[in-house]
Amino acid sequence: MDNRPKITKLSYVSLLLSGVALGLSFPKAGLWPLAWVSIVPLLIFLLETGRVDAFKGGLVYGLAYFITTIYWVEHSIRIYGHLPIYLSIPSLLLLCLVLALYVSLFSILFNNLYMTTRFPALLLAPVLWVSLDLLRTYLFTGFPWASIGYSQYKWLSIIQIADITGVYGVSFLVVAVNGAFADIILYRRRMQIFPLFPVFPTLLGIVLVFMGILGAVWYGYFRLNQKDGYASKLTVSVVQGNIDQSGKWNTDNRQSIMAVYKQLTRLTLQKSPDLVVWPETSVPFVFNNDPEPTEKLRSFVRSISTPLLFGSVEILSSKETTYELSNAAVLLDADGRTAGTYEKIHLVPFGEYIPWMLPLEKLVTAIGNFSPGKTYTVMKAYKVPFSTVICYEIIFPELVRKFINKGAKFLVTITNDAWFGKTSAPYQHFSMAVFRAVENRVPVVRSANTGISGFIDDRGHIIRMGRLFREETLTETISISNGSKSFYTKFGNVFGYLCVVAGVMIIIFKGETK
Repeated sequence: MDNRPKITKLSYVSLLLSGVALGLSFPKAGLWPLAWVSIVPLLIFLLETGRVDAFKGGLVYGLAYFITTIYWVEHSIRIYGHLPIYLSIPSLLLLCLVLALYVSLFSILFNNLYMTTRFPALLLAPVLWVSLDLLRTYLFTGFPWASIGYSQYKWLSIIQIADITGVYGVSFLVVAVNGAFADIILYRRRMQIFPLFPVFPTLLGIVLVFMGILGAVWYGYFRLNQKDGYASKLTVSVVQGNIDQSGKWNTDNRQSIMAVYKQLTRLTLQKSPDLVVWPETSVPFVFNNDPEPTEKLRSFVRSISTPLLFGSVEILSSKETTYELSNAAVLLDADGRTAGTYEKIHLVPFGEYIPWMLPLEKLVTAIGNFSPGKTYTVMKAYKVPFSTVICYEIIFPELVRKFINKGAKFLVTITNDAWFGKTSAPYQHFSMAVFRAVENRVPVVRSANTGISGFIDDRGHIIRMGRLFREETLTETISISNGSKSFYTKFGNVFGYLCVVAGVMIIIFKGETK
């Protein structure tokens, strides 16, 4: 006789609602405590569920989770990719379906292991979840947006462990707490399934999770209050031009756009910045390829006697009517000379290039295809080394740490989040920069065309945060630490790979744990 609990429509409704709850733990809603309990309904559902139902349950939960967090994709491809709504909505659903498959795979693995081993959910769930999050960071060019640890970016004492584990350590703790609640709720039922099920592993696991949370908070308190030495200070101004994306590349608007940036930049001079930062592709011409506006910009920098970092499209090569482009960040010194150029390494698939040679058109209109850079460039502002990452690159922790290993002492991220409109995406994008600061123990300066610009210190404090769709300038003095590189900077995603190894070992040796 099958004693499995009956799967009803109400069961799937509970998964749908809990998936939405997880999505709401991220900005802009920012209901971060929900992340600590919102996976519990999925884990309960997976007890004694068949593989088909586990797959479907994970799919429902994953779709709700990702549609709630990345619904803004539909806005971007409809408004700026010019896809009609009958194509933009299916495109969003297709992307969310692909991402939801990770949750379905998690559900199948968890269901199988929880039913066939003595391991508690508080261990199985975080090991599997983090392993699949790591896979999502790399597979198919990678898309680690909305990893669960990011929901905790405001709880500074818990996220300080990221300088050891990266964001994956925070994700592990969040999912482990969900697993502990599930273990407590399901304990009696699991005893019926396994009459000789030992109490000790579950109780020990709950104690260890509790101690892990206390340990992480203690470490966070220690790091937040630690008196580090600072080698120097640097005053940086960021300029947010708030340029309308639809008219940005119209040559008739070139003069007015440059006038906005120059006017705002002159306002910053009252605070004597050591460096001024403009956003991604802020200049509405091809730097070095268009001689007249290029020279005017150099002349302007000479007139203010202040180094300027700005985003620009650069032409690498041309062939008849097509061009090979780079999405670049250019540093001009106080004399208007080029002091450094960084070419974006991790390009946006379908926005800046078409992956895998697919016969498709780019969703973002431009005069050619972008090519990735190959150099982790380090520039200098008043002898202080720094690096720039462009837009989407800030969400890749492994890429960012390579710049710090090359010697960068602070990080500048320039972006054009106009594509996102007034959705939650700019807030989510900003929140991920907090983790890059903590992981590498460096300040992060952010300049965005339409927002959100701001400053984050090396412990994740948001020193200053601008507003969306406003012309504004922000100026802050950042402290440059003279401390050693963090564990994460030196060794990267060791914690995540340990979770992968643990997950593989549990799967291989599960028969011995029955």
